[in-house]
Amino acid sequence: MMLDWTQYRTQLTARVKELAQLNPDTVKGYAQLSGAAPNKDVLGAKIRELIALGAAVTLRCDGCVAVHSAAALRHGATPQEIAQALGVAISVNAGAALVYSTRVLDAIKGASGTSS
Repeated sequence: MMLDWTQYRTQLTARVKELAQLNPDTVKGYAQLSGAAPNKDVLGAKIRELIALGAAVTLRCDGCVAVHSAAALRHGATPQEIAQALGVAISVNAGAALVYSTRVLDAIKGASGTSS
C-alpha cells in the first residue's frame, strides 16, 4: 500500500509543532538554518528543492521526501527534472558504497594481520 503523502505531511507538521512547544530552541535553530539559504539565493528555489530531494533519498528521510517533493513541484520542477536529480542521488550513493567498500578490505586485512 502506498503512503498517503499529503496526510503524512499534515501529520508531520502537527508533530513538529508539538516538538516546537516542548523544545522551542531546537526547532527555532532548525528554522534559522533552513531559512539561511534563500537569503543569498544563487541557485533558486527549484534547484534547492531538487538538491534537497537528492539528500532526502540519500538520508532515507520520509518527512524530507514529503515536504521537498511538494515544494519542488510548487517551484516548477517537472517529474523529469525530479527523476534526473534522483538519478544523481542514486549514482552518488552507489559511488559512496563502492568507495566505502574499500574500508571493508582494510578491515579484513587488519583482522587477518596483514598490512598491505
